[in-house]
Amino acid sequence: MGSLADNAPLVVIVGPTASGKTALALELARQFGGEIVAGDSRTVYVGADIGTAKPTAEERAIVPHHLIDVATPDAQFTVADFQRLARAAIAGITRRGKLPILVGGSGLYIDAVIYNFSFRSGHNPAGRGQYDGIPVAQLQALLLARGIPLPENSRNPRHLMRSLESNGQAHSRDALRPYTVIVGLDPGREALRQKISGRVTQMAQAGLVDEVRRLAEEYGWDAPALQAPAYRAFRGYVEGALTLAQAEQLFVQNDVRYAKRQQTWFKRNPDIHWISKTAEAVDLITTLLNK
Repeated sequence: MGSLADNAPLVVIVGPTASGKTALALELARQFGGEIVAGDSRTVYVGADIGTAKPTAEERAIVPHHLIDVATPDAQFTVADFQRLARAAIAGITRRGKLPILVGGSGLYIDAVIYNFSFRSGHNPAGRGQYDGIPVAQLQALLLARGIPLPENSRNPRHLMRSLESNGQAHSRDALRPYTVIVGLDPGREALRQKISGRVTQMAQAGLVDEVRRLAEEYGWDAPALQAPAYRAFRGYVEGALTLAQAEQLFVQNDVRYAKRQQTWFKRNPDIHWISKTAEAVDLITTLLNK
């Protein structure tokens, strides 16, 4: 901390998947002359477009976006990688006289940027494989015993092992970065489920099946990018085990569970200002910029 970028205004928009973060970010970026930094552990992957609800090319043409398409689908992209790239992006936006707007639903990724998280040197290749075959419950217990936050997908053995292999990386949450305002969106359980269901239908119509098949053929089902709810749900359809309707329903169920985990993460954070309309966010940002 302590650089120009760390002492300049930063707006953060968080919330569960399908809560409307992208639309709000675009509106605020237009009003305040901002650029968007994607705070998502999935949209970093090249070619994983539809299944990660990545901002469209049209949206990215309206407002500059950063940290999208920065890793191949088979790359091990860590929280430390994200922190480094996000802080560099925020510094660049600040130097250009624009307002950086960090937007996403990946809680640990967001926290790594706005709190004083320090990191060790990164993944320890020599440690890979040492946790293979250990049950999920035991992996979770190991993380908790070491004071390491559980990953967002806390039931996924790969994600749990990755946190352990990286020595936990993130330390405990420190004070919020200066001149930062965090805006939270939570449309409510039923409204969120309806939004997720409608978006799944739109994704299927936009060519999600072809995207799933292409990524799986090129990178394999174990690739990090293929662990997102969309790809895990549609694997059964691609392999002939599920009908299209069943795959879509499974995707909805996966996304609803993911949204609950996101909400649990964010609700623990007292620094988030939960809003119900754009005007509230505008007021918060205006106050921030006038400090």
